[in-house]
Amino acid sequence: MTRKSEEAGRSTIRDVAARAGVSASTVSRVLGGDYPVSAATRSRVLRAVREMDYVADARAKAIAGAGTPTLAFVLEDITGPSFAHMAHGVEREAARLGHLSLVCSTDGDVRRELDFIEMMRAQRAAAVILVGGAADTAEYRERTRRVADSLASAGSRLVLCGRPPLGPGAPVTVIEYDNEGGAYALVAHVLAQGHRRVLFLGGKPDHTTAMGRERGYLAAHRARGLEPDPGLLLHGDFTRDSGHRLLRQALARKLEFSAVVAATDMVAAGALTALHEAGLAVPGDVSLAGYDDIPFARDLHPALTTVHVPYEELGRLAVRTALQHRGGESPDEHLLLGTHVVVRDSVAAHDGD
Repeated sequence: MTRKSEEAGRSTIRDVAARAGVSASTVSRVLGGDYPVSAATRSRVLRAVREMDYVADARAKAIAGAGTPTLAFVLEDITGPSFAHMAHGVEREAARLGHLSLVCSTDGDVRRELDFIEMMRAQRAAAVILVGGAADTAEYRERTRRVADSLASAGSRLVLCGRPPLGPGAPVTVIEYDNEGGAYALVAHVLAQGHRRVLFLGGKPDHTTAMGRERGYLAAHRARGLEPDPGLLLHGDFTRDSGHRLLRQALARKLEFSAVVAATDMVAAGALTALHEAGLAVPGDVSLAGYDDIPFARDLHPALTTVHVPYEELGRLAVRTALQHRGGESPDEHLLLGTHVVVRDSVAAHDGD
């Protein structure tokens, strides 16, 4: 028979070990993440932790006392320049406030994301910050609400940066930037230069960040009484290779366009290479614009017109607001930062249709 904790109804590490069929020391190693265990053992332990709603009190006391308070930053791809700048903001603000920041890159694996969050909950992390768009489905909302409730019960806080909100009542902080408004302003600028056939190189159709930027593209046209050609909307992902591939496809199909708006600066960089390979000058033959204003955008030739997103400030704000609400089931909070168009050299006036 397993020994129950002094607090009635609360599971101990021995209870979890019995459920998982391993030793208590193995459970400790899995939760600590500082000793190698097999993937199968780790999965069994984490499943037992979830089923028994276990929180490692001894470890939590160590972290809250002699140890350094921790913030977790969870993103899909650590190599993305915009995410890297947000991570920099998180790390700098966390350090300023005396916290340690941990980064987890999930490669889009929901199971990996949930396992990491559960580990942070067990360690009573001050906050877990989830970054990047997602498919806004009922399953996503239900799963993420459970995560928010679970973290709140352990005295932590869930922060969503650029992810879909969960609706009223969830103990979560949502921090966004004006994604659609930035795209609207950018495309309005391109249209004001006389362009009427604007190729849009978008992201995945069900990705909330990509959807917002596409909505801005459409709304800017319709505000001018224009209906964009559906054939000029191409979908890929937010990478340089996607921009290169989509632009080559557009040229192979002989699509008519005088300007290109890319969903990210990385996509724009790939499109720029494809245009140069085809012998087309930017902006002499085709104008080009991006989105994000990552540092190398100003170093492209020509320098890229784009939308500035305050990624580092998003990271800083995520830390500050999370710590303000830590330790209680505070109601949902929704903050919005502004974006603006940065005009450089890659968009020129166009006299034709």
